[in-house]
Formats: sequence, C-alpha cells, structure tokens
Amino acid sequence: MARLWRTRIAAQVGLPVGVLLVTTMLTGCLPTPVIADGSPGCSTAQAAQSQLSGVQTALVSVNGSPFDVATAGDLSFVSLGSSIGVFSDTSFAPSLVRTAELPESVAGEAITPDGRFLLAATNSGALVLNLWALVLGLSNPVVGSLSAPGGGGGIEATVSPDGHFAFVSLESTSDIAVFNLQAALTNGFSASDFVGTIPLGEAPVGMALAPDGQHLYATSETAGPAASQGSLSVIDVALAETFPQVSVRSAVTAGCGAVRVVPSNDGSVVWVTARGSDQLLGFSAAKLLADPSSALVAQVEVGEAPVGVALVDSGAFAVVANSNRFSVPGATASLSVVDTAAALAGNPALKGQLVSGAFPRQLALEPNGQTLLVTNFDSGQLEAVNVSQIPR
Repeated sequence: MARLWRTRIAAQVGLPVGVLLVTTMLTGCLPTPVIADGSPGCSTAQAAQSQLSGVQTALVSVNGSPFDVATAGDLSFVSLGSSIGVFSDTSFAPSLVRTAELPESVAGEAITPDGRFLLAATNSGALVLNLWALVLGLSNPVVGSLSAPGGGGGIEATVSPDGHFAFVSLESTSDIAVFNLQAALTNGFSASDFVGTIPLGEAPVGMALAPDGQHLYATSETAGPAASQGSLSVIDVALAETFPQVSVRSAVTAGCGAVRVVPSNDGSVVWVTARGSDQLLGFSAAKLLADPSSALVAQVEVGEAPVGVALVDSGAFAVVANSNRFSVPGATASLSVVDTAAALAGNPALKGQLVSGAFPRQLALEPNGQTLLVTNFDSGQLEAVNVSQIPR
C-alpha cells in the first residue's frame, strides 16, 4: 500500500519514485489527511463585549477600499485595488504621501527581508515593486511580476527569511504558488521563476511563517469539497522551495471558515481566526507535528466574522478584526482584544472591544510596537490604534 501511495504521488508531482522516497525519508513529508481536533462548528454566536476605554484610535479616510497594510520604518503601504498608497507614520494618525497606480489589482502585501522590495498579491501571483521607487514617487516602481500558470484568486504574499522565495495563496485554485524570487531579481522575470504549487484545502487565504522560518502555516476556508470546517496546514519551507507538491507536513481542522493565521513570538502557539465560528483558536505548534489530533489548545469567542489578527504587547494580547462582512442582524464590526495567556489557561480571555470602521480586514503593527494599523475595507479607512494603552 505504501509503495502504491508513493507511486501515485510521484506520478502526480512528476518525480521519480526513488527521488520521492529519499525526499520523504529525509523530511518525513507526505500529503496528509486533515485530522479532526475538536474545532468548533459554524456559528453566529458573538461574545458579549464591553467597550475598552482610554485607548486612542484614529480613522483616516483613503481613496478606495484598503485591503492590506505593510510597514517599514516610519512608512506604511496600503493596497487600494489597482494602486498602492504610501503613508507617513511620523504622527499617530497616518498621512498620505502619494499614491502609485498599478497595472492590475492587488491584495495582500509583503516586504522582503532586506527592505528593498514590496510584493503585492495579484490574481495569479504577485507584482514586485522597488520600495524606494514607490516611496520617491518614480514613474514605474514595478520591476516585474510573478505568475502561476492557471492560478487565480491571489490573496496573501509572503517571502522566505532569506528573501530567495515568494509564496502567494491562490484562493480560487486551492493552492499556494511558489516562486524563485532571487532568480527573478537576478536574471530577469520569466516563466521559469515559477517553482510549483502547494496543494491545500479549498479557498486557501492566510499564511504566516514560523519565527524560525522552518515552517509556513496556511489556512483554508474549507478542508475539502465535503468538509464543513476549514483547515490549518503546516508546510516544510525547505521542501516547498524544491518539491512544493509534497511539502505539507500536517493539516488539522480549524473551525468553520479558517481565514488568517499568526504564530506567537516564541513560535509555540499558532493563532487562527475562524470566521464562520466567530472564534480565535490557538494551536500548539509542537503538537501540530507530533500529535495533530490534540493540537487545539485555546478557543475564544469574539465578534462576528473575525478575519485579521495581530499580536501586540510582545504577544500578551491578540487583536482580532471582527469584520461582520455578511451584515448579520444585530452585529457590528469591531476589534476584539484577547488576553493570550488567559486563553491558553482556559480562563475568560476577552478583554473587550475597540471601535473600527466597516469591514476591518487586515492588521499590521508599526515597528515602534505601539501603533496597530487596520484596513477598514468597506468604509475606506486606515485606522490607527494605540495598543500601548490597552489595560493589563
């Protein structure tokens, strides 16, 4: 049976059986089934939340529907459909510096580790922009584009710790595209930059690298055609850069509509927003590999249809963007603040909520660690939150 399984996988990914066998013996990686772990089902039961007072916020109107925000130094970069807005963060409330028009619509963003380039997810891959050309307002900051053949629905982008490879979640084609970014920047952009795809559950959207860079975590809204829950997958980064088709090490159910993911600062816990469960879920990073069926270690009810999540105050709190994107009667959009230590101890963990605009979507912490930026997609706003004022 094992031999037949390896033969089928080898045929699927285009590798000799012997190469696949050696690879999997060395890495322990083979496509794995999604394992039920007691994650919650679908629900619109929002937690009762009190308003947190004394936390400064500012809502700045932008020209368009902001999807994502990435920060570098005292600047932030906001994807606005077919443009990128450059904002100065020298004051608490961000101020628009300039807007750069793009050849196509973009969504999620990532800045390369050397700070030279900004990647913005497109339908089938990503645009690569020269960051300083973008900042200085030069006529064409786009240096090239990465495209996966047949790919569609690009949502988020991320870059390997050494800056050599780029990953883009493709919601419409149920996979993550892998690109050799270093080769593209060195030799010029071409079709050969495409390495391959990582197969996942249906509608993969969120991605985040582990702090040590060895694993990539990815969410899928549903685990498969017959699944009612979403999934969280653990991907071996080194293998994804060479044989992406067999780089998934484990996958577990992660509530209804798993959409975003962020690991704790020490890498021990992986936090996931389950949009259709109205919950923030915590998974043990070690158990995701060693004992996936018991990896779920925390569940916190938040607001309606949570999407974005960010850790602040050195990971003491998780801020969750309750999007209410489907306009559930009686629900409102907001930002929930969760005490992560209390959540992991099984104690009441919801600190309260903060005001937001309509459909808060993505979040990014400024390098100062004190200001959290939020894209309010439906109300066309970039929001700043002084997270240093969240009461302990």
